[in-house]
Amino acid sequence: MSRRADRCLSPKPRGECPGASACGRSPDVREETAMHDHRKLGRELDLFDTDPLLGAGLPYWLPDGATVRHTLEEYIRDAERRAGYRHVYSPVLGKRELYEISGHWDHYSDDMFPPMDLGGEQVVLRPSLCPHHAVIYRSRAHSYRELPLRMAELGGMYRSELSGVLGGLTRVRAIQLNDAHIFCTLDQVAEEAGAALEMIRRAYEALGITPARYRLSLPGPGGKYVAAPEKWRRATALLTDVLDRCGLPYEAAEGEAAFYGPKIDVQVADSAGRESTLSTVQIDFHQPERFDLHYIGADGARHRPVMVHRSIIGSVERAVAHLVEAHGGAFPAWLAPVQVAVLPVSAAELPHAEALARRCTDLGLRAEIAAPERGTLGARIRASRLVPYQAVIGAKEAADDHVSLRLRDGRRLPPQPATDALTRINALTASHNPELWPAAAS
Repeated sequence: MSRRADRCLSPKPRGECPGASACGRSPDVREETAMHDHRKLGRELDLFDTDPLLGAGLPYWLPDGATVRHTLEEYIRDAERRAGYRHVYSPVLGKRELYEISGHWDHYSDDMFPPMDLGGEQVVLRPSLCPHHAVIYRSRAHSYRELPLRMAELGGMYRSELSGVLGGLTRVRAIQLNDAHIFCTLDQVAEEAGAALEMIRRAYEALGITPARYRLSLPGPGGKYVAAPEKWRRATALLTDVLDRCGLPYEAAEGEAAFYGPKIDVQVADSAGRESTLSTVQIDFHQPERFDLHYIGADGARHRPVMVHRSIIGSVERAVAHLVEAHGGAFPAWLAPVQVAVLPVSAAELPHAEALARRCTDLGLRAEIAAPERGTLGARIRASRLVPYQAVIGAKEAADDHVSLRLRDGRRLPPQPATDALTRINALTASHNPELWPAAAS
């Protein structure tokens, strides 16, 4: 746990501000908004930082932030494995020709970095993973029996964002994307898109975040979109049907589609009420055709698959930014950089605290000792208030191999065997349970 954590305020509920000023928010709410700004909290909690030598839009992750990021990535990978996805790795560079085939060069080049000349060829930092996955799919022959084929990757991509729009983790130039592409038959599209929305729902529940709204993103006038009216009509009808089947209220928004097709965007709101897209589900008839993708059907003939693009948490950077703001730095217990703060009352209990911390580590829990040298017990408890579980060890607890647990929500549990307490904490965090401790067990 960062020693700077004691300077951060614990989360407070947000609300509407009566008598809002011209900016739409009262001074109290503006102060609270600043308090929950992920750029401020991220630095105070030692999660990430930036440096002019690295460049704008290129933050680096400090150990606690790297822990949050790694834990989030592992959660997503595990959820995808359980849902039948196979993970791949693909290079962050590709020949310009690759993006000419996919359509990115014609429709998206303003957001791409300039090509680099290598050995007489032009290569580009990729702005998206989908062309790479299309190439991986077509590298092998596929039968209808293999479909749906679900391909996932947590991969890097790069966007040439203008300096004026860069900020913290929400708009960056180097992006780690939770991306996946499902290659399936037309009859399988609705089920796969619905299953992706269910994965998003479960992830949001585990992460303790709430969508602001669901948006059906459609093409708008004047945009750089693929000229294929029939494909747009079919894809839009399929996504509309999926939203209706799932019973999700949504709003249609023109001008927000991808250049190759419509999409379902799951919108979240930051501490200032600004919306951004966190998760997406898209249906793509364009790239399977451009890359000449096919599978062998039951009739022995070649058929064109449909490509479903799907991202559960979008970019890791934007997801962490939203989590910092949504929770004020008090992450869900399974995601917290430090899950257990061990607090010996005096130096005499320090050996017992060290032993308990080792037991936590053996269970896979992230623990840190807040030793007496850091101040009084009360001061150490206050400094650890963003940690989900505080294990206090006094003389009696040390003698009996017990701990007195204090929970982040203010509850204090009676002394209990250390083994029982750690077993319960481990079970709650391993299951991504949003509860700190069941009320019945308090």
